[in-house]
Amino acid sequence: MDSAPTASAAHTAATEQAARTGQTATAGHTGATGGRPDGASTRPATPAPDGAPAPTAPAPPAPDPLFTAVDAPAFTARHLARLAGGTLAAVRVPHFLGPAECRAVTEALDRLPTAPYDRGRVPTRVLRFGPALNDHRLPGGVLDADRYWAQADAARTAWDRAAVRPDAVAHAMDRIGEAWGAPVGPATIGGREAFGGTVREIETGLLMHFDDINREFPDGLFDQHVIGQLAFNLYVDVPSGGGATFVWRHRWEPADEEHREAYGYRPGAVAGCQRVELPPSLGDGLLFDPAHFHAVEPNRGGGRRIAFAFFLGITTGGRLVVWS
Repeated sequence: MDSAPTASAAHTAATEQAARTGQTATAGHTGATGGRPDGASTRPATPAPDGAPAPTAPAPPAPDPLFTAVDAPAFTARHLARLAGGTLAAVRVPHFLGPAECRAVTEALDRLPTAPYDRGRVPTRVLRFGPALNDHRLPGGVLDADRYWAQADAARTAWDRAAVRPDAVAHAMDRIGEAWGAPVGPATIGGREAFGGTVREIETGLLMHFDDINREFPDGLFDQHVIGQLAFNLYVDVPSGGGATFVWRHRWEPADEEHREAYGYRPGAVAGCQRVELPPSLGDGLLFDPAHFHAVEPNRGGGRRIAFAFFLGITTGGRLVVWS
């Protein structure tokens, strides 16, 4: 998926509402955040007129015991398979990159050109380096190829010139490839390698949204056929509070369009849905399925939230390919 902004009122309200809805599980633990575990109201039912029994509210849905987040010393092939198969919400590897390496990377990032998203599309100001495919999607699910490849080539040139060391993207691909048992390489489009490894600095959060390359480009985009998509984030700088990623047990359905807001969705789309909360820590590597609705809360206190991010696709041939 893991790029100093002013939060929109809508996003702040969305974050506050999100904190009041559904179950929340912090990585490695499950539990409730206030009120009833299912997020339902605890107010007593209003008696029915004429002494008739009050209607019984429907029982809340039972939480999915498999929708949990775990901490692990390393990613494994089983983790990736479970995430793609929907029997795990997220996997976090603490200290995926050491503190000294994170400091070195963060200092080097100042040599990279960054730019904010178009505020008409992304209401919260997010600084980012590197192009993302879904930012170059034309109506009908077609890639704006000329603009995308120009930006991808420019980003690669800037990355080489900045000489960011260690190379956090290469490090992550190597570690994940070791876990999978085969090298990880870039997805290709007409034989050309897609850009992978954006850097984003997020301070005022991201609206709730989902990412799904097969829905974004329904006629296909890559030379490879992707049947599963995961999001990877590596945090090289973190704030003193806030900045958590929330992942809900909910995938897009047509009725969600009633809750559309800019590129994302208002909280009503996930009302009552189970969720996990994943606060960032320095050097953490995080994997989750981005087809589940997810959001980032604003930072609290000092510090910056900077993360490398890419998508990881599982192909019909069992390969892992990367893009942003």
